[in-house]
Order: sequence, then structure tokens, then C-alpha cells
Amino acid sequence: MASPALTHFLPRFGVAAAMVSLLGLSGCQLNSLSGESLLPASGMQPLKGLAQNVSVRRNSQGIPLIESSSFHDALFTLGYVHAGDRISQMVRLRLLAQGRLAELDGPDALDSDRLMRSINLKKTADELYKSSSPRLKKFFEVYARGVNAYLFRYRDKLPADLAQTGYKAEYWKPEDSALIFSLLNFSTSVNLQEELNTVVLAQKVGAGHLAWLTPTYPNEQLPTAEAEKLNGLNLANHLPGLTGVTQALERVTALNLPSVTASSDWAIGPQRSRSGKSLLANDIHQPIGVPSAWSYVQIRAPKYQAAGASIAGLPTLLAGFNGKVAWGMSMAMGDNQDVFLEKLKRQGNSLYYLADGKWLPASVRNETFFVKGQRPTREVIYETRHGPLLNSVVGTTTALNSSLGLALQTPDFKGDKTLDAFFDLSRAQNSESASDASREIRAIALNLLYADASHIGWQVTGLYPNRRDGVGLYPSPGWDSRYDWDGYADAMLHPYDQDPAQGWLGTANQRTAAYGYGMQLSNSWLSPERSERLAQLAGSGKQDARSMIAMQYDQTTLFAAKLKAMFSAPGMAQPLKHAIAALPAADQAKASEALSRLMAFDGKLSPTSADAALYELFLQASTQQIFLDKLGPESSATCKAFIANSNLSYSALSDHLLGREDSPFWDDTRTPQKEDKPAILARSLAAAITTGDSLMGSDHRAWQWGKLHHYLWRNSNGQTVRGPIAAGGDHTTLNTAAYSIGSDSFATTVIPAMRMIVDFGQSEPMMGQNSTGQSSNPASPHYADGIDPWLKGQYMRFPMQPQNFDSVYGKTRLTLVPGK
Repeated sequence: MASPALTHFLPRFGVAAAMVSLLGLSGCQLNSLSGESLLPASGMQPLKGLAQNVSVRRNSQGIPLIESSSFHDALFTLGYVHAGDRISQMVRLRLLAQGRLAELDGPDALDSDRLMRSINLKKTADELYKSSSPRLKKFFEVYARGVNAYLFRYRDKLPADLAQTGYKAEYWKPEDSALIFSLLNFSTSVNLQEELNTVVLAQKVGAGHLAWLTPTYPNEQLPTAEAEKLNGLNLANHLPGLTGVTQALERVTALNLPSVTASSDWAIGPQRSRSGKSLLANDIHQPIGVPSAWSYVQIRAPKYQAAGASIAGLPTLLAGFNGKVAWGMSMAMGDNQDVFLEKLKRQGNSLYYLADGKWLPASVRNETFFVKGQRPTREVIYETRHGPLLNSVVGTTTALNSSLGLALQTPDFKGDKTLDAFFDLSRAQNSESASDASREIRAIALNLLYADASHIGWQVTGLYPNRRDGVGLYPSPGWDSRYDWDGYADAMLHPYDQDPAQGWLGTANQRTAAYGYGMQLSNSWLSPERSERLAQLAGSGKQDARSMIAMQYDQTTLFAAKLKAMFSAPGMAQPLKHAIAALPAADQAKASEALSRLMAFDGKLSPTSADAALYELFLQASTQQIFLDKLGPESSATCKAFIANSNLSYSALSDHLLGREDSPFWDDTRTPQKEDKPAILARSLAAAITTGDSLMGSDHRAWQWGKLHHYLWRNSNGQTVRGPIAAGGDHTTLNTAAYSIGSDSFATTVIPAMRMIVDFGQSEPMMGQNSTGQSSNPASPHYADGIDPWLKGQYMRFPMQPQNFDSVYGKTRLTLVPGK
């Protein structure tokens, strides 16, 4: 049994040991090192709003333990501590959600503001907050007072990255926390960006070829029926503002740190546990960068104790452990955002849209944008029966007239109790009450796993529309009501499971609702290899905390074996051999070497592996050889849309490599002859060696995946904080280190930003790690001190028994006392 002491770190698993020292800070970072904006680690501070004294202790990585004699004071202190650690992040996320970032960053942020103001998360947040219980509203009010206590005390000593902008941070409102949750919900709902990208692709290849570029999952029919919705539409000339909307959405995605990009979670039942008690593990994936949006916190108060992952600005533990129940989450890949194409016409000063043969007036919403360094601008946002017209203010320089609009429909959360349900989940004392709470979570689409010592369970949360026709994969004609929503799927249809006979449950963003299932959960799933590897490991032998760590750091891809099976298939082996023989002599040798090495590759994507480098070079070369002659140049909007979609869901590259021999994309349109799959594969094999030679030299045995693939942490200003450091893995490994498939870069884009393991067989079950640090303030010693433990596979303990607090959090404390 591992020691609960903080100084005892568990072993590393297959992560490169190389370290690079923290690079010199520049600009505002140098000016922020005085530390005046930081909360002290010890001493006493009077705060108006507290009823009694509260203790705040920190472990060696700055994670707080809040000890209070009332839950009211604990929430107040959580707000104070969140602000002290992350006020710059909180302010930025609030402004992003409000569509007001231009007040902080100037005109460069104006288009993202226009998009967010159109989407109108404030409306969603208001619905969630108004629907919450009086108890929950009180919690949010008390938390907001704690945030404001920091803003008042440190009003002249805010972090330099915030202070130097000249922006005066407004006081926190209870509704602002609901707004941060709405931003998280928006980021976990998939397919909006994909839908916009499919329109860009259709403009280039036409609706007839679109389905080949947007497969839904291995061995499933292509969505050709869905593409028929776009037949006959002049998308190239009648859709103003599309490029501006897609660019604004890309910027919002880059700024939106709370996004639960991908992620995985799994639970092991007692029968598969070495101790005879359950285990639960959770990885929350995010774009690599400093800070991670997530931070840990532990609270101990009468009738409430829990530790877990939080987002500053939101008084809710979204994954964690309370001594009795553990819970974790991953994206359910739920599709509950639909784009509708609207036929528009201008008549006088009004805008009209077509609905079932009738022209209806679009509703008008006036918005004022305040821009740093410029005069305010007042603009009009139009809405149809489906929702706001995204291109009515974004990316359009002329008025919409006899054109197509892009209306976005999102769920209605009136009467929703999600915020209450998360609090109930954090208080659950057994798996049954955790199950009850999870079924009430509707305002965010998650694979939620929970466990107590004897039971495990899984629940898909969210709110999913019933579409009368179509599946929502591509934009629908808004003028035809047969594509409209008809209410929402009954929550009883949401996939779930409890204590399965196999002894484990796990999700890694794979298809969890079979094709043709009774509700439309999604058609945008990620590749299945992570979930297949999870099943392979979870279903093998008995499990404990160490095997959970090994799984979280596993860098084996199962796609390599599928690729080898394709190469050696009876219908491929000989044609591929002939295609290689038809290449020029120099390329014949390269292709033969590449094929031989790939057939011997074991699928382990370690950073030192030469064959792993060749494998990934082949995947990139295949993307370019199969698709880019039809979609390029690489800098074009079409190519960027294809690459983006390849990283958002199951990719056309994987689909073509494993099948689709009849695809029109196998032919190289730049040559007079007609190519087939073996010919393109042969070229890709040779090109992989050619590219590798140019990047890593001609000694192929000296190649290393980590020479191409690296971790690099940058801050929000683009400054390097740490790296580059050699990385292993890719988007198909449990230890995710995704890169942009199809681009010319192998740099890591997405990592497990937060990891958690709960082993009920240990006296202190919970351990975890953060990929960056507790603070978003560069002046803090805990700004990036989580990177080294993350690289080395070291975990922190979160004790629930008070007698173990001193060994983890020490005895030094900041005491907050009621102020007069």
C-alpha cells in the first residue's frame, strides 16, 4: 500500500526523463514577480463576510485545504482562494463568455466578441441560475462574496498581466458562476465547428463528395443521405461571412480553456480489483498551455468534505472524491448544437427569413461593443426561429440580402437543475445517490462515472434534441420544418450501466450509443483505439492504483496493428507490392524499407522509438497524398477545414486507410492516369522516408519520435514557459499527446491536463496531478511547478482523515478571521 505522505511519489511509467530549465520571463511576467498580488501562505487576514475563523493550508504544490466550521464560510473562502490563485483567468473567461474581451484586448478580439454575443451564453446562464434552488443560489452568492473580498483587498495589487491592461475588473456576481458553467457546457457540445467546416468543404468538393470526408465511425455507412440536404444550394456565392465565423470560432476555441477536450475515465469493480474494492480513474484532456484551466481544491466543513478538480469561478467540484463516493467525467461527444441555413431577404429596414413558404421577420437584438482604445460600436444581431444568425455580425462587411444565413440552435435549459445536481453529486454517500444525482445533470454532455467501495456506474448526461429528419451532422435547410427539433430525448433513454458482469466501465470518447439507437446522441465520435486499449488493459488481470497509473501513462496505439492487417490483407498485399515496384528506383527502396519496418512495428509510441517516428510520418504523408491534391493548397480555407475536422472526430484518413477502396479521393487529380489505393499507399510509404530524411537525417536507426513530437507549454501571450521536451504517444493512446493530423507539424496540441485516481482499497484512496500549476499568476511559485511531477508520473495524495492532514499539508496556515 502506498504511503499517504506527500513526499512519497509513485514510480514513473515510460515518460522521458529529459528536463529543460524554465526559460527567462519577459514583459509583464518580469513586472509581476513582486508577489504582492498573491495570498500569503501564513498569518492572519480579517475578511468581512466570514462568520467564524477559517484555515487555509497548502501542500507543496500550493493546492489548498480549506477547513471551516460552516459550509457557508468554506464557500466564501473558496471564492477568495480561487480569486487569489486565478483572478486573471476568471476575468478573462467571464469576458469571453460575455462577448466583451475587446474591452481587455482591443480590436483583435472584436470578432470573437461578436460571435459570443450572438451565441448569447448569458441567456443560457440566466436560465440555469433562475432554475436553481434557493439553496444553490445562496451558495453562489456566498462564493461571489469571497471573490469580491479578494478584488477589494487586492484592488491595487492585482496580477500584472491583468493590471497592466488597464482594465478594471468588475465585482463577481452569482450569475457569473452560472456563466462560467455555460461556457464549459458550450465547449463540451460537439459538432458546431464541424458543421461550419463541412460547408467550407462542400464549397470545394460539392455535396456529392462530402460524405467521403466526414465518416462517422469505422465500418459504418457514409452519411450520404445527410449530404443530400445540401444538394442544389449555391454555397460558394450565397453564404457571406462564413470564413469570418469559422475564424472567430477557432479563436474562441483557442481562448476557451475550460474545454473538456476528449478526456477519458474508467472504473474497476470489486471483482477485478486486487483489494476487492472499487477503483476509479479520470483524465481530463485540454490544449497544452499555462495555465491549465483546472485546479484542485479540498474542503472540510461540517456535513461536507470533498477534494477534486475545479474551475476558478465555479463553486463546483466537477470530478473528485468525498470519502465515500468518487466521480469523474469525459466528453460524451454529444451533439446538441445544430446549424440551420436560412434563406434571407431585405425589405426596407427589416430582414426576413423563409419558413415553410412564408417570409417571417427576423427578431432584432441590439448590442453595444466597447473596444479598448476605440469608440463604442453598436451593432444588430438578427435571430430566426432557430436561433441567432451567426453571420449577421461576424465576418460580413455588407448587409445580408438575398443570401443564406447561419442560424445556431441550442437547447433550452428552463427549469434545469444541473447546478443543484452537481452539488448533490459531491455530497453523495453511496453509488445509488450518485446515480440519482447524475441523472439530473442535463446542461452538459458528459460520460459521468461514479463509484463507491462496492459499486461502479456510468451515466450519459445532457439534453439531446429529437430531430424530425436528418441527424444534425451537416447544416439543415431552415426553411423546411421537417428538419426542426421536436422536443428532447427522454432522459431514461440516455445510455447508462451499473456493476456490469465484465467488472469494469470506461469511456474514451468512443461511440457509446450504437448506430440506430433510440436517441440521437451524436454522430461525431473520436477514433475507437483509446477505448479499445482501455478495454484491453482493464479486462486483463486484477487492478490496483499502480496499474491505473500505468494505464494513464500507456503509449501503445492499436491503430498500428489495424494498419498492418490492411497491408497484409489478401486483396492488398500483392497490389501494394506491384505498386511499389512501379515507383522510380529511389522511391522503391524507400517504400520497401518503410513497409518492412511498419510490418514489424509493435505499436509502442515511445519518444525514443525510430519506428514510431516512421509510423507517424506515414500517417502525415498519407493525408497529403490522399486528400490535399483535391483540397489544397495547404494554406487554403478548405484544407484547414479538413484538418480541423480530422482532429475533432473520427478522421477520413483512418477511414480510408482501413477501407473505402472505391473512394474518389484515391485518384491523384494532378496526374493524367487514374491512381488506386495501392498506388497512393506506395507513394505515401516512400514520402514518409523522404520527409524523415529531411527532418532527422539519413541514419534511420537514429530517428526518434520525440525529435518530431514534443511538449511545449506557452502562456496566453504565446511566450514559452517550458519545453520543448520529447513526447511519446499520439491521439490514439491513453496517454494522449495529440497533434494536428494532416498539418506540417507534429507538436503536441492536447494532453491529459488533470489526472485523478481513487483506490478504495487504500486507507487514503485519492491521488492526483495537474499538468501545470495551481496558480495562473507568473509571480507564484506554483505557476508551473506541476509540470515536472506530471512528466515523471508523480501523484499528490488527498487525505480525508484529519490525522493525515499534517503529513500532506503541513502545519503552516493562513487564518481568515471575521472582519469588522
